[in-house]
Amino acid sequence: MTVLSDISLQAGHLVQATLFAQTTQPVATPTIEWLYLAPIIILALGGILLITLTSIAPGARANHIPTLFTVACGMTGLVFLPVIAGRLNNLVSDAAASGTAARPSVNLVSSALVVDHFTLWITGLICVAVILVALVLDGYLGREGLECPEWYALLLISASGGIILASAEDLIVSFLGLEILSIAVYVLASLHLRRSDSQEAGFKYFILGALSSAFFLYGIALVYGATGSTTMNGIARSMEGLNAAGLSPAKNSSMVMVGLAMLLVGFGFKVSAFPLHIWTPDVYQGSPTPIVGFMASAVKVAAFGGMMRVFLIAFGGTFASDWRLLVMGMAGLSVLIGSFLAIVQTNIKRTMAFSSIAHAGFMLVGMYAAASPSAAGDSGRRAVLFYLLAYTFMSIGTFAVITVVGRQGDGDHSIEAYRGLAKREPILAAAFAVLLFGQVGAPFTAGFFAKFRVIAAAAQVDETGGYVLAGVAMIGAAIGAFLYLRVVVAMFLDDTPSVAAGLAHAAVAEADGAGGHADAPDDVAVSGDAVLVSERVLVSDQALDVPPLALGVAVLAAAVTVLLGVFPDLGAGVLAEAALSLVR
Repeated sequence: MTVLSDISLQAGHLVQATLFAQTTQPVATPTIEWLYLAPIIILALGGILLITLTSIAPGARANHIPTLFTVACGMTGLVFLPVIAGRLNNLVSDAAASGTAARPSVNLVSSALVVDHFTLWITGLICVAVILVALVLDGYLGREGLECPEWYALLLISASGGIILASAEDLIVSFLGLEILSIAVYVLASLHLRRSDSQEAGFKYFILGALSSAFFLYGIALVYGATGSTTMNGIARSMEGLNAAGLSPAKNSSMVMVGLAMLLVGFGFKVSAFPLHIWTPDVYQGSPTPIVGFMASAVKVAAFGGMMRVFLIAFGGTFASDWRLLVMGMAGLSVLIGSFLAIVQTNIKRTMAFSSIAHAGFMLVGMYAAASPSAAGDSGRRAVLFYLLAYTFMSIGTFAVITVVGRQGDGDHSIEAYRGLAKREPILAAAFAVLLFGQVGAPFTAGFFAKFRVIAAAAQVDETGGYVLAGVAMIGAAIGAFLYLRVVVAMFLDDTPSVAAGLAHAAVAEADGAGGHADAPDDVAVSGDAVLVSERVLVSDQALDVPPLALGVAVLAAAVTVLLGVFPDLGAGVLAEAALSLVR
């Protein structure tokens, strides 16, 4: 028994020693260079930290502290971009000195993310959008009595998801970034708890967004089944040979094509492209106006960033000629339908919704050219990136003005509300006019060069479809000019008070003939129509409450629109590097 006890004791010590040796072995973890992830970390942790701090110290919920914190996070993210760019350039210089060719990019987290100049360009635009939208939100929330940090926290978290989407090197990570970006915006769209339209908009956006996400995820599954990989490089390489299952994606292409179409559904929904645009007018109309500015800028920038990375890198070879046909159809129809339907709207937010569909179409024109193997490819990539830059400022500035004119309750968004605005608020009206001219594509504005470059890139494509698409885009630009110019005419040329007063006087006179009082004042309406006109007179005569920060955003956006229109090659070197990052 003693011998057996000794053997059992020794066996127990041996097992413990073995387990201890196994537990003390280092666990293999991916190497992470935190500097390159700084913008994502700052935005994501910034949102979490904001909620934590304002929960611990309730006094920090007011007095513009959440706004300042959000702006500081966005500015800090921007500060890191030149540092990261310098590090990327040093890597390329070191590789060139050793005789090794290298692209200015860094793979992170086991190649799940990539940081290159394209990532930095998209990150910069998203950070700018966060800063500007936060400034507009400050006055909006105070006016609506909704001051709380949740708006800003969701804004920061959504922005971090957008950067992940644009920098993802794996389709699974792209999906995660898309969901982080989207879910926060679903909540933001429905966060105006005093307006049923806001909850309705958030619900519609959520339901249709969930459907598009399901398409996107199923597309990933099909692409993986056909290629045996979910990484961009893995998918691209699989097109040249057999995958793990022994299939050749280039020959057995049905599964790949269906997967591509489903991925295009997911991205097309986010960029509001035809025929996936049906949610846009209702959601834009019902959502809080500053959040609509975020949707039109940061969400669209992130979605186009992810779309360009997936389609130009993973599917930019064998299947480019196939998906380009789909993109060409989406681009042409988005431009035409967005422009035509915008001109019949009487609500400014619905007008801008259809306008955003048309702008998405213009950017898809550039996407069509970007996949061309000729020189048009580089022109198309640069054109889309410049368009994203110009549209970010123009859209946020536009919705900053719409936020102010919407007044308390965020419900006065008819075109009539802009009549005579130049007399009441000349600076606001002037900034709005510049932004609208920019979206028209007028000379000496950023919008002119944005549209000109995508159309020129399409015309450079050595195919008949390129010329056709360029022609359709020019027709759409001409049609769209009417919808913007009628708002400018209403602000500067229409004299609503005198016209309305005349109509009211006529209504009173007609009532007098039917037995009314001849001495009734002009602004006293006897008929139903006259009541509406008189109310419009009173509203147009009231001074707007113009928050200084919202006015500053509108003026800044207008100034950038003009600056990029006069100096369109400003920052061309950075733009060229970003475009080249999509070539492998």
